[in-house]
Amino acid sequence: MTENIADKLAPCGIDWADAEDRFDGNVDLYKRMALKYENDGHLVALEAAMDVKDYDEAYKQAHALKGVAGNLSFAKLFEIAAVISDALKEGEPQAATERMGALAEAHAKVLEGLEVLRES
Repeated sequence: MTENIADKLAPCGIDWADAEDRFDGNVDLYKRMALKYENDGHLVALEAAMDVKDYDEAYKQAHALKGVAGNLSFAKLFEIAAVISDALKEGEPQAATERMGALAEAHAKVLEGLEVLRES
């Protein structure tokens, strides 16, 4: 992979330099792990929990999503999931609710980035 891939992934909220560092330069392993995110259910479970106001479950899902995003260098998704997780932990569900749209947008951008990664 070249510097070009970093330029293509950055607008999708994926930090390529961090990913290379985390995976010790093993690009193939990173690709395999990152592409598995397409089947990750934490966002759907978080949205479902928020819909029924099950904030304990929502916190668990937001926290898990934050971990997945962090491990895969999905920087923007990680940032927003962390804000939501923290808000829920602090008993501020309204603050979490206000960030759910941004979380969905960050998720969509990551999926776009994964298409770029798949094609590279």
